[in-house]
Amino acid sequence: MTSVPTPIPSRTQYVQDEIKHRILTGQLRPGQALVESELAAHFGVSKTPVREALKTLAGTGLVVMSQYKGVTVRMVDADMAREVYDVRLLLEPEALRRTVRRRASLDAARDALERAAAAADTAQRSLANREFHRALYVPCGNPLLGKMLDEVRDQAALVSAVAWAADPSWDREAAEHREILELARAGDAQGASRALRDHIASFVRRAFPEVRDEEAEEAEGDREGAKGAKDAKGAKDAKGAKGEQHS
Repeated sequence: MTSVPTPIPSRTQYVQDEIKHRILTGQLRPGQALVESELAAHFGVSKTPVREALKTLAGTGLVVMSQYKGVTVRMVDADMAREVYDVRLLLEPEALRRTVRRRASLDAARDALERAAAAADTAQRSLANREFHRALYVPCGNPLLGKMLDEVRDQAALVSAVAWAADPSWDREAAEHREILELARAGDAQGASRALRDHIASFVRRAFPEVRDEEAEEAEGDREGAKGAKDAKGAKDAKGAKGEQHS
């Protein structure tokens, strides 16, 4: 019986999933070269599905394609972390608030939390962590909002993988996850949203202190600007009062 060859799209998807898994679990490190011929030999496919998989991964922000350097795993720095986590801070707490207000099921989030607690290694824990966060925002009732968060999900996972490799903080984050889920299941939409925002913000501040410093400088600038505006208004009011006294 003649075997039917696997269609190229399936091979492409397989290669894409495997490369992504290795990137997000730290097996392929930021800056590491991804050579088509080597990957093709490793996965037992031609270079065509590898090339297509790498193009797709470049579109998601996990790899970078350069005319001179070839394809490499994307480097993670404070600028990238700030960009990705800014999007999460703007959208994810609001999505969770809507999920809770809709009284949507959070069973998937609970199951992901249990898988994370029972994980045998970093890879399993990392994947369970991603599933937990997605289970909080997908039921929000707005498919576009969920899609927007899905689009930064892989990049956020890459940032997390790099941060965890340098400073594992699973226990702290697991406790924060439990708090978020408890508030959500209790129907406290605002409390759950606030806890999730604090969770995301504290993670990026711990992992990338330079982001915290820049945010502190911006906040200080905002305070000085507000103080300057208040002083100017006070001076204007005083001048107006003085004019009234002379008239």
